[in-house]
Amino acid sequence: QVPLVESGGGLVQAGGSLRLSCAASGRTFSDYAKAWFRQAPGKEREFVASINWSGGSTYYADSVKGRFTISRVNAKDSVYLQMNNLKPEDTAVYYCAAAITFYGSDRRPDSTRYNYWGQGTQVTVSS
Repeated sequence: QVPLVESGGGLVQAGGSLRLSCAASGRTFSDYAKAWFRQAPGKEREFVASINWSGGSTYYADSVKGRFTISRVNAKDSVYLQMNNLKPEDTAVYYCAAAITFYGSDRRPDSTRYNYWGQGTQVTVSS
């Protein structure tokens, strides 16, 4: 069973917006740090944004800073990614992930540090 389930992906024109959701499935992650990663065809998976367990700390990749916002609602055991002003280079499969530790500016948020993953949701931005 996949422990995290993403939704909200789709096709959008450049400049548009999408909101991705990620819900826990089969177990609770409300006290875990969460993150979003993405992987474009032929490229390695890259970090997008992370958030600590309380939502009080967040961290973003430079490429999305000012356009994307990560948030969470622990009562729903869910994490979200609001994506505004989307660009064609944002096209990728987006994955949410969970880890015990928050990774941000002082601890590099590498994908190998996250223990739990979703199956991904496709985001396609047309020019």
